[in-house]
Amino acid sequence: MYTSGTTGDPKGVLISNKSIITLISGIDRFLLGVNEQDIKLLVEDIGELKPTVFCAVPRVLDRIFTGLQTKISTGGKLKQTLFNLSYKYKLHNMARGSRHDEAARICDRLVFNKVKDGLGGNVRLILSGAAPLATHVEQFLRVVTCAHVLQGYGLTETCAGTFVSLPNDLSMLGTVGPPVANVDVRLESVPEMNYDALSEVPRGEICIRGDTLFSGYHKREDLTEEVMLDGWFHTGDIGEWQPDGSMKIIDRKKNIFKLSQGEYVAVENLENIYGLVPDIDSIWIYGNSFESALVAIVNPNMQALEHWAQMNGISGDFASLCQNSMAKEYILGELTKIGKEKKLKGFEFIKAVHLDPVPFDMERDLLTPTYKKKRPQLLKYYESVIDDLYKSLK
Repeated sequence: MYTSGTTGDPKGVLISNKSIITLISGIDRFLLGVNEQDIKLLVEDIGELKPTVFCAVPRVLDRIFTGLQTKISTGGKLKQTLFNLSYKYKLHNMARGSRHDEAARICDRLVFNKVKDGLGGNVRLILSGAAPLATHVEQFLRVVTCAHVLQGYGLTETCAGTFVSLPNDLSMLGTVGPPVANVDVRLESVPEMNYDALSEVPRGEICIRGDTLFSGYHKREDLTEEVMLDGWFHTGDIGEWQPDGSMKIIDRKKNIFKLSQGEYVAVENLENIYGLVPDIDSIWIYGNSFESALVAIVNPNMQALEHWAQMNGISGDFASLCQNSMAKEYILGELTKIGKEKKLKGFEFIKAVHLDPVPFDMERDLLTPTYKKKRPQLLKYYESVIDDLYKSLK
């Protein structure tokens, strides 16, 4: 199986039958009794398909979330109030340990059943992978879809799923859960990024060992030797062990750069933090050793920006709002708020933003097929915009 080739040529990953059988035997406890024959693929009309298991990348789930939010906001005050009260009540009970199907049965039957029907009516498990799912989206879907919503993590080299979050455990929001059976996992310190696997909060590169691992890259022994050390596969992803044994993906080892003052910036960690702002859909942060500040290209959330414009008496369509200087100041202010809330360091704050109404996409070669950002391509595409942002700071 070939990798997506995020930063270079795709690599041929040699996967054995033994790896697949080992994976299946280790992950079956997460399938919640769903028959394999019930697993279906995503098509445009999920209502027609009526799957019981819905596997998706975060971007698909983000669109479902946005669509539901739009329907709620346009449903009239009475319906909005009923929905919001039902949501808060069920979330409260789930946070206290109730199973999702027992937390608010009346609310499920009268309010959230419409969401369930929109997904075909049979969905019992929603599994997200390939990239991080925003915490607020995961929480919302866990409440309103009447289904388990889980995040998984794995690579082509590990024969896919290596971590899967547990059902009915709200404390695992924002994590990929514990490791599946039949694998060993450890963290390895990354001193140059100040990640210590032996600190009070263990952080480091995720390393995996077990029979699910690939046997090497096709005709590339040199690359195999780079990532396989003493039987451990080095993923390149930075994880943080949680007290409950789950793993949180916080960074990428290779995506680190130095600003002109000498500070190292772990860009994916920052994008995860700034991505918590509900008024934006996506963000790409840029900096280099010739500049002292960070800038960003932001895909704002259309509904949120149009609502802000309406509240502030600003007219224009979505594209024109993205060019509005007040809108840029607003989004930058929201990013600054979350930065202060998460106690980021001064050099980690974004100093200028460009709002692009067109989402990052594969058509412009800005994303991989698994929706990961292609950073070199993003820099090339937005090079003139980045130059203008830095000029505006001088």
